[in-house]
This record gives sequence, C-alpha cells and structure tokens, in this order.
Amino acid sequence: MKSVLFLCTGNSARSILAEAYLNHAARGRFRAFSAGSQPAGRVNPFAIELLQKSTLPTEGLRSKGWDEFALPGAPKMDFVFTVCDSAAAEACPVWPGHPVTAHWGVPDPAAVRGTDEDKRRAFKQAFTALARRADLFLALPLEKLERLALKKKLDL
Repeated sequence: MKSVLFLCTGNSARSILAEAYLNHAARGRFRAFSAGSQPAGRVNPFAIELLQKSTLPTEGLRSKGWDEFALPGAPKMDFVFTVCDSAAAEACPVWPGHPVTAHWGVPDPAAVRGTDEDKRRAFKQAFTALARRADLFLALPLEKLERLALKKKLDL
C-alpha cells in the first residue's frame, strides 16, 4: 500500500478533506494522511460537517504538524501533495526526502467570510476540486509510469 501526505498551512480544511476522501475512494490501495506547516490545532467544523454529510468517516481526523511525519517510525511517504493555494500567497511547507510531489492548489474555504451558507458553499467547492484530482490520481496506472512522467501528470 502506498502512502500519500496532503500538506497545507493550517491542516484544518483542505488537507483534511483530501485525506478523508482519498482514504475512502482508494479502497485500500493508498493510505492518506494530512498535516500542516502551522497547524490550527483543530479541524474546521465546516469540514467535519461536509464529510459527515458525504458519509465519510471523520474519526481520527485532527490538525497536526508535518514534522510529525518526519519522526522515526513515521510512515514512509510515497506521494506528497500540497493543497494550499499559491495565488493566495500562503506559505506551503517543503517535504524532505524523495516522495513524488505535486501541487494541487485549491482556494482556502476557511478564509471565506460571509454567511454560514457562503462558507458551506466554499467548502463544497474545495471538496469537489480535491475529489476530482484524487479520482484522476487513482485512475493513473502508477505501476507503469516512470517517476518523472508521473510527476508531470500529477501537476494538474
């Protein structure tokens, strides 16, 4: 089983959504994790609400620092995807080592101001974008692609 780490700044919304979705959609082919460079310390309630409405498991989801995955005994990462939106000038962490990396920039739904419905809409848009990318990733014939070809395909 291959491991995937989704990185973001706060690890409270986008990376959490991606982790939950990929763990569900991969059906045991991949194990997804998430982390942040500056963890918020809690998962955004709108992320939990959306995952529950989508009937995806939320147990065990938590906001944590990416350095947790650099400790001895941590799972070896095969893929590391940043999901922070560079257009919003967020600081994305850099992952050490040699996993295949790609950037899947998605606007931060946690930064949306307005009504709760505005926020729910932003979370749904982020979730939909991440789910589409995850589905494309899952459709790739990973065992037949060379590392550089795979990286090029993943940098959507």
